[in-house]
Amino acid sequence: MFPFVFEWTWDAGYLIFMGLLYLVLGVIAFGLIYALVKTWLQLRAPHRK
Repeated sequence: MFPFVFEWTWDAGYLIFMGLLYLVLGVIAFGLIYALVKTWLQLRAPHRK
C-alpha cells in the first residue's frame, strides 16, 4: 500500500490512507518537537525557588 509497491494506483482509498498517515505522523513529530523545545527552554532558564 505504499508508492514503491508495483500494484500502486492513485485512487480515493490510497489518497485517504496516505493523507491520514502523514497527518498522524505530522502530529506526532510536532508533539515531539514541541516537547524537546519546551524542555530545552526550561533547562536554560535560571532556576527559581
